[in-house]
Amino acid sequence: MRRANPDSAFLNIPYDRSYEELFLAYIAGLAAFGIQPRATLELTAGARRLDRIFHLISSCDCSFHDLSMVKLDRKAPRTPRFNMPFELGLVIGWQRATQSNHRWFVFESSPYRVQKSLSDLNGTDPFIYNGTPDGVLREVRNCLARRRDQPTADQMHRIFRDLRDTSVRIRKDAAASSLFEARVFANLSVGAGQLAARVLPGLKA
Repeated sequence: MRRANPDSAFLNIPYDRSYEELFLAYIAGLAAFGIQPRATLELTAGARRLDRIFHLISSCDCSFHDLSMVKLDRKAPRTPRFNMPFELGLVIGWQRATQSNHRWFVFESSPYRVQKSLSDLNGTDPFIYNGTPDGVLREVRNCLARRRDQPTADQMHRIFRDLRDTSVRIRKDAAASSLFEARVFANLSVGAGQLAARVLPGLKA
């Protein structure tokens, strides 16, 4: 297994149109700390999908797991989404079995809900972001409080606002129907790094 990159983080989030601004906030927040976001969006055809997901997770120093999408989707048959808790379980099992130093963080938009939706996590304090981009940025900052370089709240918000503006052009250039496409995600990640380097001159893009 290859060594984890200390400057990369796995994003385990819902790929839902209503979630796009929160998605941008995660990318911008990580970029402010010089961290490259990784996600299953970048996986292409090849080996078995589960193997590729595990390989991607294990290449990252830490992971962010958003468990806020607990509603039924709109398409028949209407079902809840299990990918987020499944991938969190994959991380926890692997981390415990191998004594890995991988750090994982649980995010929720509503307080106390994770104790009901995933009671096996009782004893783990989720980061409650109140369903807003500002909340995501705040809680990403709390998760990464031990990082050497600490951006201010204002700097993180500037990166987010600029990325949100840039995302309109990125989506248009890719003729994408949403932000949750491989090419769009790659361009957002690069763009966020460049914006962060502009706001935080000491940061590498």
